Amino acid sequence: MQVPFRAALKSVVGEAHYRETDGDLVPFSRDATPLFTARPDAVVFPADTREVAAVLSLATRHGVPVVPRGAGSNLCAATVALHRGVVLSLTRLDRILEIEPAELLARVQPGVTSAALADAAADHDLLYAPDPGSRTVATIGGTIATNAGGLRGLKYGVTRDHVLGLEAVLPTGEVIRTGGRLHKDVAGYDLTRLLTGSEGTLAVITEATLALRPAPRTSGTGVAYFPDLAAAGRAVTAIISGGVLPATLEFLDRSCIQAVESFAGLGLRTDAGALLLFGDDGEPHAVEQALARMSDACTVHGALDVTRAAHVAEAEALLTARRCTLPALSRLGALTILEDATVPRPRIAEMVERIGEIADRHDVTMATFGHAGDGNLHPTCVIGSREDTEGIERAELAFKDVFTTAIELGGTITGEHGVGAAKLPYLSAQLGADQIALLRRVKHAFDPAGILNPGKLGS
Repeated sequence: MQVPFRAALKSVVGEAHYRETDGDLVPFSRDATPLFTARPDAVVFPADTREVAAVLSLATRHGVPVVPRGAGSNLCAATVALHRGVVLSLTRLDRILEIEPAELLARVQPGVTSAALADAAADHDLLYAPDPGSRTVATIGGTIATNAGGLRGLKYGVTRDHVLGLEAVLPTGEVIRTGGRLHKDVAGYDLTRLLTGSEGTLAVITEATLALRPAPRTSGTGVAYFPDLAAAGRAVTAIISGGVLPATLEFLDRSCIQAVESFAGLGLRTDAGALLLFGDDGEPHAVEQALARMSDACTVHGALDVTRAAHVAEAEALLTARRCTLPALSRLGALTILEDATVPRPRIAEMVERIGEIADRHDVTMATFGHAGDGNLHPTCVIGSREDTEGIERAELAFKDVFTTAIELGGTITGEHGVGAAKLPYLSAQLGADQIALLRRVKHAFDPAGILNPGKLGS
C-alpha cells in the first residue's frame, strides 16, 4: 500500500485503531479455517458507519482490497486476505441498539455476538433462535455474512430467516438500507436476502434488524443410542414424517461418541454405533407429547436405549455433548479439518456410509456428526501432525470426494459454513457455468472495482 493511502486510513479511524506491524497482523492472517493463511497489509477498526464508508471509498479510489471481518470464527476461510490489502474489523461496532418486544425485533450493530443478543432477548422473555456452534464469539455481522445455521435450524430456520433489514455500505462508500422493521415487505428486489450469505463480497453490514420470537415456556431433551447410523436415520425419517418438528435433532457417529465421552465424561454409551440427540420446546403439554412420540419412534426403529433428561442440568449436559464434539475430536490430532455438506434427509445414512468408504480409500481418519433433522453433516478429518503434508493431501482429496458425493446425492457442498476460499474450487460443480457467470455480474454491479473480499464468491 502506498504511503498516502496509509496516511488517509489513519486519518479516518485514528492512529490508535490502525495496525500494520507484523505482531499485530499475525492474528488477522487467518480465521478458524485450517490450512489458509495470508497476511494483510493493515487492519483498521472503524467506530461507526461513517468511518466504514470512508475506508471503503478510499479503498475503491486506490484499488486496495478490503476484507470485512467479525470474530474470524468462520470455517470456510471467508475472512482470509488472499490478496493482502486491508482487513476491516467491525468488532468496535458492538452495541445492541434496540429490543422492541411489541414488534418482536432487535436492532444491533455487527460486532454484537450471537450469545450477547440471545441473552439480551431472554431478559425480555424473547428468543433469538439462530445458535451457531461458535455463538459465544461469532458476531451477528459474521453470521449474516455466512448465513450461519446451528442446532435449532430445523424448527426455526437459519440466520436468513431472522433478518428483517440491513444497513450496509457499498464499496463506493454509499450507505443503503434494505428491508426494515416489517415482517411483511415485498417492495423491490430482496436485497436483504442477497446480502445475507454474500460473505462480505458485495457490501459491509453496519446494522441489522432481526426478528425475535416469544421465548418457549419449557423445553425437553432426550438421547437415543443405535447399533448403527442406518437405524438412527430410519428413526429420524419416522420422527419427521410422523408430524413432529423437533427443536433439536442431532447425531454423532461412534468415533464422535467415544471422543466426546473421553473429553467430557458425560456418561455416554461408547458401545453404540450412533447417538441421536432429540428435543423440543414450547408449551409443556406439547413438549411432553413431542418427546414421547420421538422416544417411541426411536424404540420402534431399533434403538438400544432411549433416555429422557430428568431436569435442566441433565438436558444441558446432553446438549454439551453435541456442542463439544469438535474440541473433543481436536484432541485426537494436531490438525482437525471440519467440513460441512448437506444431503436430503432420507439419504443421511447413505452419505455417512459413503464418507466412511471415502475415508478408507484415502487412508484418513474421519468422524461424522451433524444436524440429522436437515441433512447437514460435518465430516471431520483428524491429522496427527501439521507437518504431515501427505496426510493433508489425502484429506483434501477425501473432502473433494465428499463434496462430489453430496452433489451426486442431490445435496450441497455447504449447508451452513459458507463457501469462502475453502470451497470456492467446488462451487461451479454445484451451480454450473451459467449461474457462476450470473454471480460475477451481480458482484460487478455492487463492486465494479472488485475490492471487496476478492478471491471469494463472484470473484
